[in-house]
Amino acid sequence: MNLLQGIRSLTEFQRNSRQFLQRLKETRNPLVLTVNGKAEVVVQNAEAYQSLLDRLERAEAIAAIRQGLAEFEGGEGRAAREALEELRVKHDISR
Repeated sequence: MNLLQGIRSLTEFQRNSRQFLQRLKETRNPLVLTVNGKAEVVVQNAEAYQSLLDRLERAEAIAAIRQGLAEFEGGEGRAAREALEELRVKHDISR
């Protein structure tokens, strides 16, 4: 996706908001709105934005899992059973 294709002025967006909102829904591509020639805000369809957030959350989870595995393989971690047993004893939780 090329954001440069979706650059419009805020004034133009305000004047033609209905058409721009329809375009956002159809294409799912964001629009960059400018004020005085400078990019100020990005407008995006809600479903497309939610999809972006979902993909980001998944990517962050994968990165965290990879980091945890690397740390464990490097001897920085410990087995889950051992950690859970320590918590059970520390907080006096019976089995």
